[in-house]
Amino acid sequence: MKKSKSIFCLVMVFALLAATLAACGSSGSGKFMIGGIGPLTGGAATYGMAVQNGAQIAVDEINGAGGIGGVEIEFNMQDDEHNAEKAVNAYNTLKDWGMNILMGTVTSSPCLAVVPLTSSDNLFQLTPSASSTEILVGNDNVFQVCFIDPNQGIGSAEYIGQTGIYTNDGAMVSSVAVIYDSSDVYSSGIYAKFAEEAANQPFSIVATETFTADSNTDFSVQLQKARDAGAQLIFLPIYYEEATLILTQAAQMDYNPIFFGCDGLDGILGVENFDTSLAEGVILLTPFVADASDAKTQAFVAEYQDRHGEIPNQFAANAYDAIYIFKALIESSDAAATMSVSELGTALKTQIAGSFSFNGLTGDNMTWSANGEVRKAPKAVIIIDGVYVGL
Repeated sequence: MKKSKSIFCLVMVFALLAATLAACGSSGSGKFMIGGIGPLTGGAATYGMAVQNGAQIAVDEINGAGGIGGVEIEFNMQDDEHNAEKAVNAYNTLKDWGMNILMGTVTSSPCLAVVPLTSSDNLFQLTPSASSTEILVGNDNVFQVCFIDPNQGIGSAEYIGQTGIYTNDGAMVSSVAVIYDSSDVYSSGIYAKFAEEAANQPFSIVATETFTADSNTDFSVQLQKARDAGAQLIFLPIYYEEATLILTQAAQMDYNPIFFGCDGLDGILGVENFDTSLAEGVILLTPFVADASDAKTQAFVAEYQDRHGEIPNQFAANAYDAIYIFKALIESSDAAATMSVSELGTALKTQIAGSFSFNGLTGDNMTWSANGEVRKAPKAVIIIDGVYVGL
């Protein structure tokens, strides 16, 4: 009796030891567990929902075609409400769930809070839309699908100066005002490079006006100063929520400059109770044009419209690309779902920073530098009759 009991205890010890060793050496899931973090509620929810929707289409397509080398993807998107503290909570929730790859976060400030955690865990992180350069500093596991903020600022100044934008009376734009959020890393980063590059372009910045997260509802003073300075175009390196207020208040003042923005304006047509006719003629730089004629874009747009009843924005397209980038990286490397989080992270970051390139909805022959920055060309769109039209 005692001998049997001793043998039983010995068997249990070996079983527990084997389980512990297995847990240390693999993700424990046998699947690619892709986590997502972004605002699914709150003021920036348009971004997060688009990312979730675009990513889910890609996941469903890949799993429907047999997965990645026969291995399925599980996708879990957590809400951070565009809040840094809640983004950290979301990350911990996803770790408990078994995440071994992170697609996120969606916006820059929450991403800045999460990257030290993914760096410590050596978990591979690919953000579809957090464009601040700060998230890349000292974090060799973090990569972006979106343009970095400086490139958006430089590209916007070059486009305004070199393409030739004309006012309604036929004059080429030569005087520009800027309204930006000085409390936001995204907005401030784009503005800084825009102002720097503007010195090389045939237009002048005649007014530079700011606001903060605590003063982002009344823009009458900023608009009046832009008007008094004779601004023919107002550059808005901001998010769409504030942009809707600026457009509305400009119309109330009967002030009709050209408005030009970056990817943060993408989503402006979906804001509840906003008169989208006020966005007529707004120009923005973006990596994705929904009315492009290539088969890949048309198929994605059709599927997105069928599922969600609207045209996808660049956030959805970046997220769709992000999932397929994971797939391509895994297939072109020695990565496996049975690896530990750190082993998988090393395999993927080594591959993407090498000779890897990717053709997606948001760019052809996309490549990445070792610091995580993507290389791809921007596109310009203008809003006409309530839809984005490629320029």
